Amino acid sequence: MATAVATRTLTMAQAIAEAIGQEMERDPKVFVMGEDVGKYGGIFGATGGLLQRFGPERIMDTPISETAFIGAATGAAAEGMRPIAELMFVDFFGVCMDQIYNHLAKNTYMSGGNVKLPVVLMTAIGGGYNDAAQHSQSLYGLFAHVPGLKIVVPSNAYDAKGLMIHSIRDDNPVMFFFHKGIMGLPWMAYFEGSTTEVPEHSYTVPFGQARVVREGADVTIVTLSQMVHKSVIAAEQVAMDGVSAEVLDLRTLVPLDREAILRSVAKTGRLIVADEDYLRFGMSGEIAAIVAEELGTISLKAPVRRLGVPNVPIPYSRPLEHAVIPQVHHLVHAIHQTMASKV
Repeated sequence: MATAVATRTLTMAQAIAEAIGQEMERDPKVFVMGEDVGKYGGIFGATGGLLQRFGPERIMDTPISETAFIGAATGAAAEGMRPIAELMFVDFFGVCMDQIYNHLAKNTYMSGGNVKLPVVLMTAIGGGYNDAAQHSQSLYGLFAHVPGLKIVVPSNAYDAKGLMIHSIRDDNPVMFFFHKGIMGLPWMAYFEGSTTEVPEHSYTVPFGQARVVREGADVTIVTLSQMVHKSVIAAEQVAMDGVSAEVLDLRTLVPLDREAILRSVAKTGRLIVADEDYLRFGMSGEIAAIVAEELGTISLKAPVRRLGVPNVPIPYSRPLEHAVIPQVHHLVHAIHQTMASKV
């Protein structure tokens, strides 16, 4: 008689905290620092319960001085530690960019490989809950533009745990972006599909391996983070009209799984890039350029379409915020437009 295997589900916040805890147990060089990561457990729950387990010497609440503690993390890594630094919102990285793009991103290269900087910079991205222009951006495209940084953007709890463990073990600086709207927080609406079954044991999800979330034959949607869930809902809606949409979750921007993108678009002949970052000079343009350079117009049945945030700050007003951040109905419209178009 077969024995049923017990399963459990975790929110993304719980999965990230579990990953950090397991790595702290495995490696005494791992520690966490940041604003409200201790007693509060991080305002988005990514360090929940860790202070009680590991104490204030390894779970360190810092002053509101981003330049100081990200610089301290860089120095600690250079001396052999493996710090995880959480900064509440990606928008706040503006005050400490010199530490990130001039020191953390470049010092391994400038030392001829003699200085390793295994730092994980963890931060919250995304809008959808009326936090206005200085707390609602995504900006992963900005950091993907800088050589020397790895860029991780999970869409669900299973991937979040595996990618976090892989990030901590990587000898290079990694930026880990989690979307507030898929963390599973009880005080804000979120996409429930991000709460998934997560194994209790330690495991890794390798960088640079995209995941086909939903197979399709007519059009490819390349996306990541919360937009994965919006894309799946849109794909299910257009399926009722006879359109088969494939949804590809990139998981990481650096390294980027170019082969998975090209393989999917070669199959469907149509591409939509769905992004919650800004359209201008961003991820959507990079994906479109890769497809244009590698496949050309001969392989495409329709022009590439890009969905993203227009070149405006994220509004506070809920109707305006929903207008500038791509929603399910925007995706549905783009799919129908793409299916009706020809090169």
